[in-house]
Amino acid sequence: MTNPAMNRVLTTPILIVFGLAYMVPLGIFTTYGQVTVLSHGHLPIAYVITLIMIFFTALSYCRMSTFLPLSGSAYSYTQRTFGPVIGFSVGWVQILDYLFLPIVNYVVLGLYLHEAFPAIPAWSFILGALVSVTALNYIGVRLITPINLFLIALQIIFIGLFIILSMKGADLSPANLIEPLNPSGSDMGGLFSGAAVLCLAFLGFDAIATMAEETKDASKTLPRAIMLTVAIAGAIFLIISFFANVSYPEWQDFLEVDKQDTASLDVINRIGEASNFGGKLLSDLFLATYLTGVYASAMTSQTSVSRILFAMGREGVLPRKIFYNLHPRFHTPHLALVCVAAFSLISLFIPLSLVASMISFGALVAFTAVNACVIKSHLFTQAKENYNLKGFLSFGLLPLIGMCLTTWLWINLDIHAMTIGLLWFVLGISYLIYITKFFKHPIPEIGHDEIDEIIRAREEDEAEEQTA
Repeated sequence: MTNPAMNRVLTTPILIVFGLAYMVPLGIFTTYGQVTVLSHGHLPIAYVITLIMIFFTALSYCRMSTFLPLSGSAYSYTQRTFGPVIGFSVGWVQILDYLFLPIVNYVVLGLYLHEAFPAIPAWSFILGALVSVTALNYIGVRLITPINLFLIALQIIFIGLFIILSMKGADLSPANLIEPLNPSGSDMGGLFSGAAVLCLAFLGFDAIATMAEETKDASKTLPRAIMLTVAIAGAIFLIISFFANVSYPEWQDFLEVDKQDTASLDVINRIGEASNFGGKLLSDLFLATYLTGVYASAMTSQTSVSRILFAMGREGVLPRKIFYNLHPRFHTPHLALVCVAAFSLISLFIPLSLVASMISFGALVAFTAVNACVIKSHLFTQAKENYNLKGFLSFGLLPLIGMCLTTWLWINLDIHAMTIGLLWFVLGISYLIYITKFFKHPIPEIGHDEIDEIIRAREEDEAEEQTA
């Protein structure tokens, strides 16, 4: 049977737009209240901790995306490097964070739109967003690129306005400017817990790797897009978090969980009133810009999880007829998209804080696995005569640091997220036992020869396109 092939239409700029849309430049406000409380008003430092970990892990994704440009991201890398059992386990846990990413966006849309229009129930906004996002993804990723670019531009404009008004209305005394950057020793536990939650904010770079089979010259394009996206997003998050903490230093106001979900509105109102711009006017602009960005993130996150399900369907660990199935006209994994939409219906009742923590659980497991893949696939498989200092640093020390950091943050996750995540893992192992009849049959997997054939065919097509 001929392997279904996706359209290779993505370039570095398009992937950066995809990654930023996935992250949402204003997405800092999704977990703003929760992490501000955890860090005792030192949100920028929590972002610095997360960014350090992300930097090392992003390098590992660059290495693996060059070596193995397939849609499955961490799942494909681990399956090829450590074998089908560990590959399935990582892929199963990775599904968890990707399935919850569209959900967190739908929950945010419901919360904030209901806050703006109390007469309309939150569930109606959630369902409307879910149906329209699925329809756009069904048609294809290329169509949503100009939409994402427009929505990102709107967010960048608002961020500029936010910074200007913050500087105009906030207390810019040295003591107030230093406070968000000066945690005490007793704050460190909360900072690490907050940094673990903030992994959610950087998942756009991971999502870029899932688009490998739709990318032109993937071995070169993906690494550039991954590192540029991390750098741009990191700078945006640090700047916004700093000015938000400076403008509203009273983090104790958000100790109640209900206040944390919409804490950003209090910050925006404070900035609007202090700068004489108008609290309601700035809040209205924020809601319009932020929620359109959240909608864009819902589109891109649903795109990514469908590609992971496509990769797992190709290898037979999920039903091939459903997940390894491309639409004959649009060349999208349309049945996988429908399955993701059905699962996303739990956004009608799940709390925001739990969703955010669940995403970080799966993400940190995947990050740890990818760092380990670099060490094994590049360092231990090389001939001893090829070892050198540069190779040891690139393929040994750097991914080892990344693996230690991701494991450390994983340990600091919320206990409820850990419990549900581990239960999900047990469910996956139970499913694995079922499909292998208690391991009497081999685990379905795509063979190395077939992977090599896919990569070789891509390289030949790309060479022909360059010649033409």
